[in-house]
Amino acid sequence: MSNRDLLSTLVLARGTLDRAAQFRADQAWQGARRADPTSMVMWVCEAASPMHLSDTSAELILSSANEVDAELTFLGLDADDIAYFAAHVDDHQDARVDPNALWKNLRATGALLSDRDAGIMVTAVAIDNWMRTHRHCPRCGGATRISNAGWSRVCLTDGSDHFPRTDPAVIVLVTDGEDRALLGRQAVWQEGFFSTLAGFVESGESSEAALRREVFEESGVTISTDPADIVYLGSQPWPFPCSLMLGYHAKAIDPTINVDGSEIVEAMWISRAELLAACEKGEVRLPPSISIARKLIERWYGGVLPEAFSRA
Repeated sequence: MSNRDLLSTLVLARGTLDRAAQFRADQAWQGARRADPTSMVMWVCEAASPMHLSDTSAELILSSANEVDAELTFLGLDADDIAYFAAHVDDHQDARVDPNALWKNLRATGALLSDRDAGIMVTAVAIDNWMRTHRHCPRCGGATRISNAGWSRVCLTDGSDHFPRTDPAVIVLVTDGEDRALLGRQAVWQEGFFSTLAGFVESGESSEAALRREVFEESGVTISTDPADIVYLGSQPWPFPCSLMLGYHAKAIDPTINVDGSEIVEAMWISRAELLAACEKGEVRLPPSISIARKLIERWYGGVLPEAFSRA
């Protein structure tokens, strides 16, 4: 499987809109599109949106922009030049939304959404999370207002501009000399819940350096410093609340496991046959299909693993 093959299957990395960032500061253009009955608005509140849901699919419930009176973020244009916005509301019972609508989050429905809906919901949830936690200026504490079609906030006291935060994180499938995979269990997870190792990139640190540091800190395993042994595979936004996951495959030069005992309490080297047997017995549960961790494991395994192997 080529490196690029992973990118095409990342559930939350899908999207069909042109973000058309050149129009964000054009207030006349934004006003005209908000008044256009063909422009569409999705609703977002606390990482969830109203949608129609079945066992096999999910579809966002959209409203015409000219009928919506709410704070909006411009999300982009589709191939037919239709504009899409996100409306930020504070209550799942907001009177402007169909009271019979089901509010669902990305973790539950991301894999069921279309490419368009997945793309706009990921963006809307990330912006909404930022808006809810950055209502005041970090420089002076003054109140801020939305600007730039939802993509920045301006301090009303000192005039400074503030932009959505994105935290880069590395996530890696490590293999040893026998081509076994390294999986770990976080302290907050139930027995049997395993995943690849991951961690945030620190200030002044490259992603490759972060990868080596995090794997060693959490598991005691040492990663090769040879650039050929660390392969970048793809990235996926993870708006819980504001991460960008950078996916890698890496090789260990010292496979000795010594978990940190605080963040990672259990780690193991496991072969493909052992993984399959453990999952079939219910002894191991894997990350959900929307995660890049699941795709890294399946890429190493050589095929898609049953959804029944996923943790709830």
